[in-house]
Amino acid sequence: MMKHKGDFVLNAIEKADVLLEALHWIRKFREKIIVVKLGGSLMKDPQALSHLLEDLVFMETVGLKPVLVHGGGPAINRAMIEAGIESHFVMGRRYTCQKTLEIVEKVLATELNEQLVEQIIILGGQARSLNFRTKNVVYGEKLELQDENGQNVDFGYVGNATRIDMAPVLDLLQQRIIPVIPSMCVTQTGQKLNVNADTVATVVAQAFQAEKLIFLSDVNGVRRDKDDPESLVPTLTAKMARQMFADGTIVAGMIPKVQACLETIAHGVHKVHIVDGTIRHALLLEIFTTQGVGTEIIAGRE
Repeated sequence: MMKHKGDFVLNAIEKADVLLEALHWIRKFREKIIVVKLGGSLMKDPQALSHLLEDLVFMETVGLKPVLVHGGGPAINRAMIEAGIESHFVMGRRYTCQKTLEIVEKVLATELNEQLVEQIIILGGQARSLNFRTKNVVYGEKLELQDENGQNVDFGYVGNATRIDMAPVLDLLQQRIIPVIPSMCVTQTGQKLNVNADTVATVVAQAFQAEKLIFLSDVNGVRRDKDDPESLVPTLTAKMARQMFADGTIVAGMIPKVQACLETIAHGVHKVHIVDGTIRHALLLEIFTTQGVGTEIIAGRE
């Protein structure tokens, strides 16, 4: 009986130590804006999603100001299959015809967006949709890129986010309400466009000079060996990243993500993180522990 009681006390002390470690970071980040980008792949896992949304509620409860930006690729793919529309990608981006745009708005900007808000409220938090049915805050222009031959590439109704209407977001944050922003934008002429969620998140983070921008995906961060999760790079400076680009360590889809991280830091965001959102409570572990669980990207010294 005494042994059991002793084990209980030791376990309680360990929990207290964890709380004290978190206290340091809570004080450091209190009242700071943290932009969290939720990838569509994570929304396929209800349990992982629930844990991540619980983390957001915790963050807001202890005084941080989280802003959630989300994608929805897998759900869009399913809806397109059901509608008999074949997905077509150009230079890694979804070609968006008029029918596809309608599906993106319905699935991403309305259904998924509002479901996230409902789940946050069920978990005890407060959240609000900032979509086309409430208040759009993302503005941009049609995406214009050239291929390797210098020819203009047509992506259809795909945009590049360029500006955030900051006032509605700040108003919600002041009320301790979590803004939930889908990855679509509107042009000056009122045309709605499909936008890469990473791009929207970086523009939001830059606009607010956020303390942190956190990319939640299904990989644990930047690796020295892309196939070995144990080769995680905990802290990556701009100088290290350039070297890893040059020697081929950072490859494929991680290249544009890290490039976006470096650009975001150059625009005043203090740190950018790439975290495996499938780890239970990955957000809390990355923000409120000294070691973290992903890769933090910082400017560093040249």
